[in-house]
Amino acid sequence: MVESTRRALPPRHRRLRRGARMLRALALTGGAVLVVGATVAVTAALTGGPVAAGLALGAADAVTAEVVQPVSIKVLPAPRIEAAPQAGEAEPGAEICDLPAVRKALKKGDDDVVIAAAGGGAAFRAAVADGRADCIRLDDPTRAWVVVNKTHPYDPADYRPDDLHTVSGVRSLSGGSLRADAAAALSTMVAAAASAGEVAMESGYRSFATQTSTYNGQVAARGVEKADLVSARPGYSEHQSGLTADLVPCSGGRCATLDDLAGSAQGDWIAAHAWEYGWIVRYETDCTDVTGYLPEPWHVRYIGRELAAAYHEGGWHTLEEFFGLPAAPDYSE
Repeated sequence: MVESTRRALPPRHRRLRRGARMLRALALTGGAVLVVGATVAVTAALTGGPVAAGLALGAADAVTAEVVQPVSIKVLPAPRIEAAPQAGEAEPGAEICDLPAVRKALKKGDDDVVIAAAGGGAAFRAAVADGRADCIRLDDPTRAWVVVNKTHPYDPADYRPDDLHTVSGVRSLSGGSLRADAAAALSTMVAAAASAGEVAMESGYRSFATQTSTYNGQVAARGVEKADLVSARPGYSEHQSGLTADLVPCSGGRCATLDDLAGSAQGDWIAAHAWEYGWIVRYETDCTDVTGYLPEPWHVRYIGRELAAAYHEGGWHTLEEFFGLPAAPDYSE
């Protein structure tokens, strides 16, 4: 048998060789740990995530450091972003008369544009009621928003609109007329109401002289106290503005009286839809302590579509309350 050329190592040398192999393995493992640790540290630094405490100590300590559990991150609420007002639009709670568009429309005498520039009917109403509309005069008879009652007479007392027109397509029992904007709106409304029956205008504009005669007739028949509940004194009547009409139902070519409107198909239609055409029923039931007049379901007042929509949608029943004015049950003089 040939003797092997490979000689067995002494026990001491064998132990040294095994130790060397273990050191090499440990070195390789440690290097891998260091690489992984460094990678995690860099990744954490870039992403802002939590870093294990051992990695923060350096490569050598990373091998033996205890891994720290990730901490929970508190998510902050997203910031609320309020829509900024558009150019020319009033800030909430601001004086609408500071808006150039409102001032410009006032000078032109265009009521619809004034209201639109103020942000619409509801915004206009709120500004007036809150005292944020110094340029809006509720005693100006040339404006659709004028308020005429027992404490707000005309100035001058014999005021007469300069744009009175007959109402196209509407039967007028007294040959009356209305202001141009109100006349056009009434014509459109009566045409729409035809589905419920014919509606005629019993009375429209009344001059100071005509109202004097009307009121004196009521006083002669009822006395002053009762007359004041059904008829305005000269210079205090809404009819003088040219923005008011008294309506009656008609059928078969004949028209009934003012008292016949309530409860008729035409009266029900007007109560439900007049606001869509810019009209409101001015003197409603249970409002005498505010308006000073008994209910008159036939008495409609034009204030324009935007304001009438705000009036209807807001559930208002008197123009006084709509604009934040005091009640006017009695004459101030």
